[in-house]
Amino acid sequence: MKKTLFWISILIALVLILPSAGSAAKVRGVTDTEVVIGWTTPLSGPAALWGVTALGGKAWADYINDQGGIHGRKIKVILKDDGYNPARAMANLREMKSRVFVVCGLLGTAIVNVTKNFFPQNNLPLITAYGDVRIWARQPKSKLKNVFITYPDYEDEAQYLTTWGIKNRGAKKIVIFYQNDDYGKMGLQGVKKGIAATGGRAKLVGAVPYEVTERSLSTHALKLKETGADTLVMYADPTHAAIITKTIAKVGFHPKVLATFTLADAIMYRIAGPTWEGTYVGLPGNTGLPGSDPDADRVANILIKYNPKIKGKEYLALFGATSMMHLVEGLKNAGRNLTPETLVKGMEKINGWKAGNLGARVTYAPDRHHGNNAIRMGQAKGGRIIALEPYTVFQPRF
Repeated sequence: MKKTLFWISILIALVLILPSAGSAAKVRGVTDTEVVIGWTTPLSGPAALWGVTALGGKAWADYINDQGGIHGRKIKVILKDDGYNPARAMANLREMKSRVFVVCGLLGTAIVNVTKNFFPQNNLPLITAYGDVRIWARQPKSKLKNVFITYPDYEDEAQYLTTWGIKNRGAKKIVIFYQNDDYGKMGLQGVKKGIAATGGRAKLVGAVPYEVTERSLSTHALKLKETGADTLVMYADPTHAAIITKTIAKVGFHPKVLATFTLADAIMYRIAGPTWEGTYVGLPGNTGLPGSDPDADRVANILIKYNPKIKGKEYLALFGATSMMHLVEGLKNAGRNLTPETLVKGMEKINGWKAGNLGARVTYAPDRHHGNNAIRMGQAKGGRIIALEPYTVFQPRF
């Protein structure tokens, strides 16, 4: 009888313990049939066009789900609007953190800077972000364990644009129009480095900042004209880039224009009009170029099938799609036993890979979480953007 009671007590103890163990093993944002992705982005406000990245990411997730998902799990995307406002972005992240497994496609240098510690503090993976990569480079390595970024460095790009303009288009007097935050200031530093690297063949004759809340840029246009520059470098959001392009034309200022890759979408023709024709634009190594790269057109057609609103906005939609491709590849490599730790290992297995055969090759590793840092030159011609040369690949920053 005592033996029977002993074994009954053991069985009862096991029954009581097992639910607790199962609860401990549960991973937030993951079930047997689903993995939940968080995405905060500007769907409204001055940078709303950039929010198309999230629509591209969601469309690619829908496409993957129709292929059966990843290891039997479908991808669910929770998409929130932050209006390009760091406080709203942080509020969105806090609200979704208990429900999502990973965050994808964080957008905006100011937002990246404000939220950079959120991810290590909450053991929440971040797969790709669109903002100053040096924010991550300045972080201790211990805080980068679950952060994976493939995005060009703004300073490297601005140096590239400037030296290219000097060597290939004879730029002598350069002025920069830039957003008055870390994003624009990185562009300014890169321009200065580019000028220095060419040994005095050109000089910086002006630097004109703007605030994201401004809409009237007539004074800015006159300041740009007064510099007498033959070349204008632009680090701006699409709204302000369109306004300043049209305004400088009105005041009779017609420099060569070199613009950052965030303005390389052909949609700029719609918002800037014919004044955008001829603009030289950087093209980033994290994605491809619709109209020039056949694989970019192939992927764009898939995205449009899943979200017709993407039509005409394919360039930025591809940013989001390739971000989702990075995550999907990491999920595949992680296997069925999905945890933040197995995802990190899965991401670190990516080596010499091209997302959808787009952009430059991506490599992550335990000591490298900046997948690539590459740029090439393009130009706005005949209503579309065309690539002018192969990628220049810079050293990863972290």
